[in-house]
Amino acid sequence: MRDQLLPAQVAERVLARRVSLLLAAEATRDLALAETSVETPLETASVFRIASRVVAVPVLRAGLGMLDAFLELIPGAEVGYFGLERNEETAAARRYYEKVPRELGDAVVFLLDPMLATGGSAAMAVDGLVGLGAREVRLLSIVAAPEGVAHLAAVVPDAIIFTAALDRALNDRKYILPGLGDFGDRLFRT
Repeated sequence: MRDQLLPAQVAERVLARRVSLLLAAEATRDLALAETSVETPLETASVFRIASRVVAVPVLRAGLGMLDAFLELIPGAEVGYFGLERNEETAAARRYYEKVPRELGDAVVFLLDPMLATGGSAAMAVDGLVGLGAREVRLLSIVAAPEGVAHLAAVVPDAIIFTAALDRALNDRKYILPGLGDFGDRLFRT
């Protein structure tokens, strides 16, 4: 039975995908559109496509749980990755990996990180993206703590945050309450 997902684990993945899709729809709804034409089986039709360059950057590893839903909505998005790791004793983030499309100045960058707890990881990731030229970064987070939102707003005033839930607070170990626990562990069964 260990090699199969239990019904609750399947439900968690399905729900994470659904919430991510809703967040992506909300976060992209104001992107500029350009009119173009397509050939249908019967005639040429006028349609609108996203005019902006879109880059999705999931924070490894939990952000991977949001990427498929984002790409379902914006299949032409470029994808980069930031590897951030939380020190369990200090709650401070450490960046250990970066692979992001270059010349981000003309792109709308969507940072995918399901948990916004202290805001340290998000601030580090946004700072890294700005260092690569990004001028517009939007954070998509499934659950956020007020402390993380406040920290990110103080450190990166131009950051735009989309979250599905603003939970009560952080506990003394800097975990979101009531929260979801470790999102990556739950999603990937580790």
